This record gives sequence, structure tokens and C-alpha cells, in this order.
Amino acid sequence: MRIVVPKEHAPGERRVAMSPSAISRLASDEMQFVVESGAGLAASHSDEEYREVGAEIVADPKQLFDGADVVVKVNGPVKRDDGTDEVELIPSGALLIGQLQPHANAETLERLAERGVTSFSMELMPRTTLAQRMDSLSAFSTVAGYNAVLRGAAASSKFFPMLTTAAGTIAPANVFIIGAGVAGLQAIATARRLGAVVEAFDIRPAAKEQVQSLGASFVEWQGSEDTETEGGYAKEVSEEEQEHERQLLAEHIAKSDVVITTALVPGRKAPVLITADMVEGMRPGSVIVDLAAPAGGNCELTEPGETVVRNGVLVMGPQDLAAAVPLHGSQMYGKVLSNLLNYLVDDEGQLVIDLENDITGACVVTHDGTVRYES
Repeated sequence: MRIVVPKEHAPGERRVAMSPSAISRLASDEMQFVVESGAGLAASHSDEEYREVGAEIVADPKQLFDGADVVVKVNGPVKRDDGTDEVELIPSGALLIGQLQPHANAETLERLAERGVTSFSMELMPRTTLAQRMDSLSAFSTVAGYNAVLRGAAASSKFFPMLTTAAGTIAPANVFIIGAGVAGLQAIATARRLGAVVEAFDIRPAAKEQVQSLGASFVEWQGSEDTETEGGYAKEVSEEEQEHERQLLAEHIAKSDVVITTALVPGRKAPVLITADMVEGMRPGSVIVDLAAPAGGNCELTEPGETVVRNGVLVMGPQDLAAAVPLHGSQMYGKVLSNLLNYLVDDEGQLVIDLENDITGACVVTHDGTVRYES
């Protein structure tokens, strides 16, 4: 089985799908890895490291993809700077694995189906005990939550910890985390390590214990009790309940020095939880870091990829948080993919695509010439 690891060409992407350590766990007579030259450099992995674990290094993209049985990527296929179209490079009958964002890339899915490519979208991995070790969203949310706090601390006009100095005692910063999923919990833990006073909010009552276990205060919301999907994600609530939610959040946002928002509904536009009026009510020098920027943003003023300044408040819409720690991000993703490949390959070393399987059936978005994903 020829498994191809291309260099990522999405803007700002520094991760690589498989680290040398991940390949070393899988490389065998049944699994041969072919890595594009320079694929791991931005993630601190040289071509020589890949050679040492048995991977072949190939520089020419056409030669790289030729004969591929599996193509593993961090992101979906793109058109490279030299004009090469990765969709056209993937052989018919191959399996493509990556974060394909199927809800936003219908045309790409159609083209993959037309080429006879089976594609596996990592974002659709079910949240079950069996699938947990193959959950890339949790891995990258950990990176994003950690990095969001660092960005917020760097942009803030205040120290995070309480300091006793010759000029007197400096009070700690107040940090408010909206959403206590994987990214939010990591943000809470990181902000607490930096010494901030942390509050957190989530519409799921079950999040309270997790928030408090990390030393943060939990902001209670008296809304609908049915706020959690079977997979553990927050459900989308009605516009009326969103308005009640905003009223509750406004009071806490106004007194916060840094606000980090993480509220996402899989496959949907992010809910707007912070209005322009709420930003106006914040102190100049305060910061909002909107992790939901790639999905439209939780703040009304968020511009994806930009920093907006309103009344002295910085509204940051970063799109590269998960990619900004490329070494560990690549190691985590590589471990996830190695677990997935082990799961998909049978005892004879053959790749098995079982659409009746709970995991495979949930994640396969194109197969046998058809698009299986329904938005």
C-alpha cells in the first residue's frame, strides 16, 4: 500500500499530515510511505528524518501522487502556487484523508467523486469512545485554545498574573472564556497557568464541573435543558434563547480584559454572541480573540484573518491558531491518522472501506463516483 504525504499548500499552513514518529509506527512491507520533499520543514522535520524511518522522499508532485493508494493531508486538496491542481493528481480509486470542510466545498467533493476518489473528512469523526483516538478536531482544538490565550495575552494592555512590584501590587487580568469544549477548557487551563482570574460560560450544564475543576468560575445560564447533541457538542439554540444568552454575557464581557470565544455548531455558521454594542461597552485596551472566525465569528465585528479596533478594543479573528504550533500539532495529527489507518487496514494489510461501519460511514463523503455528504 502506497501512502502519500504531500506538502501542505493552504495559506498559512505549517503542519504536515504525518510526522516521522507517526510513520515509524506504521511503516512495513504492507505500508510504504512516500513524502514530498520539504513537507515537514515548517513543522521542524527534515527530509532526512523521514528517510531514517523508511519513507521515500519525492520532489516532483506528479511522481509523488502516481500510484497512490492513500493520500493523507491536513487540509483538503488545493491548487498549488505553480498552478498544479491536487484534485487532478489524486489517482482514481485512491483514498483521500484530510480536513475537507465538506459543508463549504461542494464543488471539490463533486470533482473528487467524478474522479472516482474515496474521500474521508476528519471533521465528521463521531464522538464515541471507539473513535476518540481518531478525533482530529479535539487535537487541533487543544492547540487553538492554548494559542488563543497567548495571542490575547500578547495583545492585552495588562499583565495576566498578579504582581508585587516596587510600584505596588498589580491586580491580575480578568479573562472570560465563552464555550467550554476542548478549545475552551484548554484556554481556561492556559489562562489560569498565566495567573489570570478566569470565568467561563457554556450552554451545556454538564460543562460546569469541568470548568470548576480547572479553577475557573462558571457563569450559569437558565435556558433550555436540551443543549447538547449525542456527540457532546453544543446544540444550536433559537434566536430568542440566543438573545437571552447575549444579555447574560454582556455583563461579564464588560468587566473582562480578554474575552475568548469558541462557540461553534458543526457544519453551520458560528452563532453571533457578542454584538457591536457589547464591544462598545468594554474598556479600551480590552481584547476579544474569536476562535470561531473561520466560521463567521462569534463577534459581530469579527473579520476573519484581521484585527478590528473599535473604541480601543481589539477584535482578533485569527484563522491560523491550530496551525501556529506546527511541531506538536503535526505530531498529534500524525498519531490520529496512524490510529485511523490501523483501523481501516485488515489483518491481511488490505484497506477496507465499510460504509456500514459507524466510523467509516460517518466520515466518507465521496465514494464509488458519488457524493455521500449531505449538509
